[in-house]
Amino acid sequence: SKEAIMPDPIKLMRLYTDEAAYFGDRKVFEIVTERAQAAGLAGATVLRALVGFGHTPHLHRRHLLDDDQSLIVELLDRESRLRAFLETLSDLEHLGPVTLEAVEVLRWPEPTPADARQETVE
Repeated sequence: SKEAIMPDPIKLMRLYTDEAAYFGDRKVFEIVTERAQAAGLAGATVLRALVGFGHTPHLHRRHLLDDDQSLIVELLDRESRLRAFLETLSDLEHLGPVTLEAVEVLRWPEPTPADARQETVE
């Protein structure tokens, strides 16, 4: 049997930034995750890299008293929702590359009754 092709598949979006990136007086990664939660995305995780480099020649390394590590914000949701969410981040400076990847979803929990009530209130 063939698997059903989802018209709006679950995807993984990765946003690259660093811990020292600010927008105003707030850290960029915090703003992204707060906006993702407010937008009702399925999930967000912030990952810290040990070493990284990218669009700038600066090498980001982990130091005991330093907060200049490379970060990846991973967002998981339907492709259409992720693409729409990215549009809401256009005001953020210091946001690096953004990727969108197909993922094989092995488990996708259904919303709990409390989650469903919360979605209908908004």
